[in-house]
Amino acid sequence: MNNWHMLTIVGEDKPGIVAKITYTLYSNNCNLGEASMNRLGGNFTTMLMISSNDDKTKLHDLLAPICETLNLRFHIDDIQGKLHDHHVPTTLITVSGADRSGIVSQVTNTLFENGLDILNLSSDVAGTESKPIYIMQIEGVTNKETSDLERALQPLKENNIDVSVQSIDTLVG
Repeated sequence: MNNWHMLTIVGEDKPGIVAKITYTLYSNNCNLGEASMNRLGGNFTTMLMISSNDDKTKLHDLLAPICETLNLRFHIDDIQGKLHDHHVPTTLITVSGADRSGIVSQVTNTLFENGLDILNLSSDVAGTESKPIYIMQIEGVTNKETSDLERALQPLKENNIDVSVQSIDTLVG
């Protein structure tokens, strides 16, 4: 199998999505590489690396009936299957504060401008509808000191946003 594809699926979350999609792929001689699946605000989203002898059109025809039954939208892209091309995160940034427009943009742009390559970002809205709290965790790679990133993020702290920057010590061996 030498054709790699990225399958992206989005729709209202319901039981059985993962089981039905992966069974359909397995039953048609597809192999999965890396996967990311999340439930966001009552919605299901996934990105699956698929290795198959089939082209994108045949995979589309294979998945269309099951996705239609589950009321899911999907998209397939041809990709290179770089399964072992991993970067190990060196830094963890945690951000929380009253939810407002621009937090993600401000934090990610500041981190980018200060040499952090973001590998993973997850966020959630906690609190209540009348007092929402935005919480975000970012894992990234940088050769900068945590104190450099803390200094760069200091203006956010002055706007009542709590920011924590810490090194990640990962055993590789």
